[in-house]
Amino acid sequence: MRFARFVHAGGVSFGVVEGAEGEGQTIAEIDSIPFANVKFTGQRWALADVRLLAPIFASKVIGVGRNYADHAAELGNEVPKEPLIFLKPSTSVIGPNDAIRLPPQSKRVEEEAELAVVIGASGARRVDRAGAEAAIFGYTIGNDVTARDLQRSDPQWTRAKGFDSFCPIGPWIVTDLDVSDVEIRCEVGRGPDSMEMRQIGRTKDMVFDIPTLVSYVSHVMTLLPGDIILTGTPAGVSELAAGDTCSISIQGIGELRNPVVSLE
Repeated sequence: MRFARFVHAGGVSFGVVEGAEGEGQTIAEIDSIPFANVKFTGQRWALADVRLLAPIFASKVIGVGRNYADHAAELGNEVPKEPLIFLKPSTSVIGPNDAIRLPPQSKRVEEEAELAVVIGASGARRVDRAGAEAAIFGYTIGNDVTARDLQRSDPQWTRAKGFDSFCPIGPWIVTDLDVSDVEIRCEVGRGPDSMEMRQIGRTKDMVFDIPTLVSYVSHVMTLLPGDIILTGTPAGVSELAAGDTCSISIQGIGELRNPVVSLE
């Protein structure tokens, strides 16, 4: 299933996206958050008539650094011997088509296209690999937007990773998807005819696979329902500029698009 959170004429709801892309997709409202037994209310809208939000509420977003060897190499770093984790604040999360806002404190902001893991109703605390797999509700697309100059200058990454709007998530959560070897790609441009490929990779090239990451994080902090783990980015990260649109696609999930604007 594809679970989304959306704004409609009557308010904000969770729903299930129905239909194939380009074939008049609809969204059917459910009566609770997606983790419970799904019950439809009978209300349904054309997907084009609603506004999608970030698909879930997360108490925290955990990032994983240097989880693709080619990305570590392009920044001059070695592959870590165990997962390198950091936190992005919940206030950094935005949804599809929301603007990435370039802060005046940074002179170089870059995109990082990533597969995002969404933790399910059971949460996870000190789980093994089997428990980690059972704790996963589904997957979505994430963009670990990073002020690269601040990441290099600061002794830790909170400021570089934590600005408001620095964590686009969406467009929806897909369940029952094999993500062991799917393509991740990122294009950036200023219109349909100017989009340039910036990143392309496959999840099979992760240094640490998804069950390893979930288990590792759960031995550091309790993962609550809705928490998100960003699993790292392939090589090709590049500078974002005001006026750009950043489009990230992951095979089997869909596309996450966000405009880029300046705060100055």
